[in-house]
Amino acid sequence: MAASKPVEAAVVAAAAPGSGSGVGSGAAPGTGGLPRWQLALAVGAPLLLGAGAVYLWSRQRRRREAGGRGDASGLKRHSERKTPEGRASPAPGSGHPEGPGAPLEMNSLDRAQAAKNKGNKYFKAGKYEQAIQCYTEAIGLCPTEKNVDLSTFYQNRAAAFEQLQKWKEVAQDCTKAVELNPKYVKALFRRAKAHEKLDNKKECLEDVTAVCILEGFQNQQSMLLADKVLKLLGKEKAKEKYKNREPLMPSPQFIKSYFSSFTDDIISQPMLKGEKSDEDKDKEGEALEVKENSGYLKAKQYMEEENYDKIISECSKEIDAQGKYMAEALLLRATFYLLIGNATAAKPDLDKVISLKDANVKLRANALIKRGSMYMQQQQPLLSTQDFNMAADIDPQNADVYHHRGQLKILLDQVEEAVADFDECIRLRPESALAQAQKCFALYRQAYTGNNSSQIQAAMKGFEEVIKKFPRCAEGYALYAQALTDQQQFGKADEMYDKCIDLEPDNATTYVHKGLLQLQWKQDLDRGLELISKAIEIDNKCDFAYETMGTIEVQSVCVGGKNTHLPCAWAAQCSQEM
Repeated sequence: MAASKPVEAAVVAAAAPGSGSGVGSGAAPGTGGLPRWQLALAVGAPLLLGAGAVYLWSRQRRRREAGGRGDASGLKRHSERKTPEGRASPAPGSGHPEGPGAPLEMNSLDRAQAAKNKGNKYFKAGKYEQAIQCYTEAIGLCPTEKNVDLSTFYQNRAAAFEQLQKWKEVAQDCTKAVELNPKYVKALFRRAKAHEKLDNKKECLEDVTAVCILEGFQNQQSMLLADKVLKLLGKEKAKEKYKNREPLMPSPQFIKSYFSSFTDDIISQPMLKGEKSDEDKDKEGEALEVKENSGYLKAKQYMEEENYDKIISECSKEIDAQGKYMAEALLLRATFYLLIGNATAAKPDLDKVISLKDANVKLRANALIKRGSMYMQQQQPLLSTQDFNMAADIDPQNADVYHHRGQLKILLDQVEEAVADFDECIRLRPESALAQAQKCFALYRQAYTGNNSSQIQAAMKGFEEVIKKFPRCAEGYALYAQALTDQQQFGKADEMYDKCIDLEPDNATTYVHKGLLQLQWKQDLDRGLELISKAIEIDNKCDFAYETMGTIEVQSVCVGGKNTHLPCAWAAQCSQEM
């Protein structure tokens, strides 16, 4: 898409109390040691901007059925925790003598269990205040030496507080439960969610990290929360560390890659002979064609010279003078505002171009694409969709509309619609290598989420055909590398990244992704950091590299002492979406 940063779409559903593995037991499974990086976790494709296209993958596989892809991902979809723990009525053998004539006396634990069971009935009926009263009664009745039972009562009360969004009380009760039962997964996870709501990100990460270890990295819900919080912390760390950096123009490689994702963009086309300044023309009299002093034409000349820092000021001269090329200057200035990350300044210029009914339809469509991409980056998908649809309405033969809208549809998990848009782009531009590679990626995504192995193989074969047909398209190799990584074919993915580097040695983002692959594949932190540092050396304006460093640093600080594999692999898979 045309936005300068990928959109984050991590969503963690609020879970109600209970367990997907049955009721009654408060204890969590032991770990037996962390697996040797099953944390292919849910490694989906990174969101890579490198060549002007968002390398599209939102890692949340929310629709995966139980059983997943087996060994290919190491993930199982656990049921969400939607009921309180414990039976709704006393269990046989729970301390109540049964049978005709049995005595009715109940000891204190029995009375506590009865209060809990009553609370569970209230909970299931949505009567959370009454449930809290019953769980409180159970806590008061329970013998203090019955740690597991007591921890369950606290956890259940926390679940009821959660339904009332009383996050402080949730955290307090979960803390009590964990003190009584340190491996209590549900209490740890519920406390992690409470910390997230209370904006205690580090505490949230510590709890959800423990949950993932205890669950052997088999619960997608827990890993999504870990991923979400780790990325937020990584960005905060990067922002804090580099807060004094002035907004900078991206590298020339990034800018050229960005513009290469457009084929119907007037402002990125080479200057015509009649537009060039006198000294740039030959001696055949063409100099007579241009007599005005145009800031826009000067800006276009700077673009050809890769002197990008002067473009905004030259466009402003054209706009202030209300010159002949004011619409073009507004769009070019807005584009460079977006490239330096100043969406606030870009939006008025884009709005103005879109409102100019007499402006070239290609300019208006391009402005709609860029504003739509900006909205998606700002997590406003409805506004984004409206802009892309409007662009298609006013310029239905514009291949860029379908190309970039297809990427939006992938981010929105509307894969079938994405494939249709890529097909239309390819119909209009048969030689669009990027659209063909992204169509393959969309088909792979569709096959993966549908757990269709034959379609996955067909999509992988499609990638092979694309890179064979377009051997100079670095994006084709990069997208193929994403899918290969997801299939845990790490060696071949590494080869594809090497192909990207051969074709675009100055593309810093490729080095970052290759570094992340080393962390996930070999848990080689030194090599991974070496490649990310190389990215910064190539392009010291590469935010993706800085944010990735921040994520790794946060992960190392928060959980680095717990397991040497965890910071490498987890930081790798979490950084890829930033």
